Amino acid sequence: METLKNPHRGIGLNHANLTAAPDPSVADQNVLSLLSRCPRAGVTPLVESDFLAAKAGVGRFFLKDERERMGLGSFKALGAAYVIACDHEAGQAEGRTYIAASAGNHGLSVAAGAAAFKARAIIYLSEQVPEAFATRLKAQGAEVVRSGSSYAESMEAAARAAAEQGAVLLSDSSWEGYFEIPHRLMEGYLAMMAEVFEAIDKPPTHLFLQAGVGGLAGAAAAAARAAWGDETCIIVVEPEVAPALLASIKVGRPVLADGPVSAMGRLDCKEPSLIALKGLARDADFFMTITEEEGAAGAKIAASAGLQSTPSGAAGLSGAIVAAQSAAIPQLDTAARVLSILSEGPEA
Repeated sequence: METLKNPHRGIGLNHANLTAAPDPSVADQNVLSLLSRCPRAGVTPLVESDFLAAKAGVGRFFLKDERERMGLGSFKALGAAYVIACDHEAGQAEGRTYIAASAGNHGLSVAAGAAAFKARAIIYLSEQVPEAFATRLKAQGAEVVRSGSSYAESMEAAARAAAEQGAVLLSDSSWEGYFEIPHRLMEGYLAMMAEVFEAIDKPPTHLFLQAGVGGLAGAAAAAARAAWGDETCIIVVEPEVAPALLASIKVGRPVLADGPVSAMGRLDCKEPSLIALKGLARDADFFMTITEEEGAAGAKIAASAGLQSTPSGAAGLSGAIVAAQSAAIPQLDTAARVLSILSEGPEA
């Protein structure tokens, strides 16, 4: 485990690669309006667990349970499908081809959005993605293409295909020159935090957010700061072998964090989303990593609480327990009120 106090907190990271990147959105009105018209939409539960509080040694422990979001099994349902819904509102979705690379859940959101609005979805998967995800994507009407041994390689293949076919590349990451779509996609995640604000009785003292490229963490942290100010300590949790955000914050610029494949597959992203990095450099208090063993242990603890997930989905929870045991984060004690997100259901 590594813990890094963010030296850029409240100021942001001043680097040329981030200058053109927009800050994460905190405007949730449009996504809430669209969700109110979606027959598959529904509020996911905010669960308080005495069992998890005892395991972590804190006063209260809350989990935003995203395992049944819109029948797709993860928070990602709020992202790509929202982008396509916005295109539909503008009269641009029907007949379009959307191409994406995915470790699973993002692809399901693209597929569901395309199916809902009479568009075409082509999802690129690396060899590391379980076949169960490919089956689920096909059930949503998507075409599946296997390409590359890593997410990065499947992303490169998807980008090439989109350019060659004149299709829309729908990524949940952002890079120089590619900001509009991922910015809107992250905006979709704000619905999750809006539901938290309605359900929780008082702001948490600590918010643990798992991160791959950082879209979930960046959106949730921006929303939390807008709603709760400095009252909440925000901690970003990454796999030890894929610390793209922590490594970037440490050196003060976006970096590629090379490393072996992580069992936390949905978080195994070696390069940060620039929008997410820009927002988290300003909003997060700490960045931390967890080992493969700590990620697996957290998923087992979640299952013991009746909240089955994966090491990726429970990584924020894992980070909270590891941080509490190591005393790495200030005031993570019996007076603490901890919030994390259970971001996906168990794999089939």
